[in-house]
Amino acid sequence: MATISENRFSDLELEPIQSEQVDDSSSPTSYRIITYPADFTLEVLHQQWKSEEIIIPPFQRHFVWSKPQASKLIESFLLGLPVPGIFLYKENSDGKYLVIDGQQRLKSVFYYFDGVFSSGTRKFHLTGLNEESPFSMRSYDDLTETDQRKLKNSVLRAFIVQQIVPDDNISIFHIFERLNTGGTFLANQEIRNCIYHGSFVDFLERLNGFSDWRKILGKNDPDKRSKDVELILRFLAISDNLQYKKPMKEYLSKFMKHHQNASEETISTMEKKFKKTCSDVINSLGEKPFHIRSGMNSAVFDSVMNAFSNYSGESITDLQSRYSKLIENDEYKNCIHVSTTDEKTVSTRLRLASEILFSK
Repeated sequence: MATISENRFSDLELEPIQSEQVDDSSSPTSYRIITYPADFTLEVLHQQWKSEEIIIPPFQRHFVWSKPQASKLIESFLLGLPVPGIFLYKENSDGKYLVIDGQQRLKSVFYYFDGVFSSGTRKFHLTGLNEESPFSMRSYDDLTETDQRKLKNSVLRAFIVQQIVPDDNISIFHIFERLNTGGTFLANQEIRNCIYHGSFVDFLERLNGFSDWRKILGKNDPDKRSKDVELILRFLAISDNLQYKKPMKEYLSKFMKHHQNASEETISTMEKKFKKTCSDVINSLGEKPFHIRSGMNSAVFDSVMNAFSNYSGESITDLQSRYSKLIENDEYKNCIHVSTTDEKTVSTRLRLASEILFSK
């Protein structure tokens, strides 16, 4: 997945709505999950990583440990010192492991075996160690055969987490949310982008650059916490004619999981619908149409975008006045400011937007 430099990110302003904030931080429903320990040698972990049996999600755009930090970890293995375990989520579909917590430790080991630190070209010599250490300034190739063997056979304990019931893997979102200790709080869509890795993530990122979509948002640059991407996901999920069930947070996660490796045909259909809807909204309502009070209102966005995407009749010339009428409708006002993620509220505002905007 292509990355964008940090100075190309901005903050998307969303209207603060209490019900949206409560939904955003909602707790998981019940799951049956098992957790068990497994001891892997570093050599086995390295081989699994190279064969993509272990997947390290890109929730941090860069490897963040310094060379001295990584060096001290390697030295700990060579000295036989204890090293904290890692958490891996075993996916039911293919048995691969997704790293929930421990990617800095794993990458440090992998880089040392490969001989190059991080993504650069610098030779990985152990630095920042005591000058009297027998391993100071040594690369993996500089180690004796005995020490190389000791390092390869060193054991890192992993705690394997696997969902048993229900058979949908949705619990990984909440597990990742609670166990990840990467040092940076992750927003919900950032977590989804990590754990539902696949063609759909790349597809959403591509849609996020569509010019008419950026006009709707009123921001040229992508949001650094992926709030704009989450809005695209929300539109696609709401307009998919599936039975919505709260919380919105979990509804979006299930939709993204379901489409994780969507077919080219499905992606093409979604792309055409999204782009046509964005263009129709811009042509009819102008730029930043969903900024009702302070920031973009997510509830107005999902209902109006859904109404536009579903309408296929003759052109309507007075959509601006109809939109003003919708925004001033008392029942609709309640649906975009109170209990906005409740099933009945979502259903009501979708109906009102469609009726007031497009009924003859």
